[in-house]
Amino acid sequence: MTQPGKVFLIGAGPGDPELMTLRALRLLQTADTVVYDRLVSREILALAPPEARMIPVGKSPHNHPVPQERINDILAQEAGAGHIVARLKGGDPLIFGRGAEEAAHLAEHGIAVEHVPGITAAQGAASVAGVPLTHRGLATGVQYVTGHRAADQVLDLDWKRLANPDTTLVIYMGVASIGQIAVGLMTEGLPGSTPVLAVSRATTAEETRLLSSLGRIGTDSRDSGLAAPTLFIIGKVVSLYRGQVVPDEAITQVSARG
Repeated sequence: MTQPGKVFLIGAGPGDPELMTLRALRLLQTADTVVYDRLVSREILALAPPEARMIPVGKSPHNHPVPQERINDILAQEAGAGHIVARLKGGDPLIFGRGAEEAAHLAEHGIAVEHVPGITAAQGAASVAGVPLTHRGLATGVQYVTGHRAADQVLDLDWKRLANPDTTLVIYMGVASIGQIAVGLMTEGLPGSTPVLAVSRATTAEETRLLSSLGRIGTDSRDSGLAAPTLFIIGKVVSLYRGQVVPDEAITQVSARG
């Protein structure tokens, strides 16, 4: 009888292979099967064993070629066949990654699961830009929010709670809805002059940054052509971008990494 294998839910980090943890790299290099998301870079995938079975299950907006239920089944089938499975997710597997759903499905089938933390996309994007997510006198906390709802449902965020000028707000998956998000925040009193930093493809060679303000980010994001994956960092901490104080009216720029 075949002994069940094991699934490692691995956070691959924000994109740069050098930002993977040592544990994530070690487990990836021992995997029989690698099940990976769209945001995992080619450089990271190249670190898998040459003989490993590579199974892409990535999603993009309005395009889910492999439904989540099928992903759950693939993980269970591969581990049930006795394989060591590396389930690679961008950032951390438990932040907007549906890792908990996959773990629950595997537990129901008696399959062992281990979680391997990863540097979040928010941490990576903010750090490489030199923007602290918290800073004394500017932000006492940080909130992570998804700007996308399943099946394009209404974006019913708690605007009042999010419009806190003393916290930093990081929006994941918000390219299509950032204009609506900005209006919701300003309606609850967050000033239109609040600085915003958008970071596309953070920590990779294709990284670009857009510096704007809450009142202009919807238009600026559209005009700049920013594409997913893009993170939006909103709050007073953005005034520290590259050590420069951003004026109230904010400036807009698109720049390559570095």
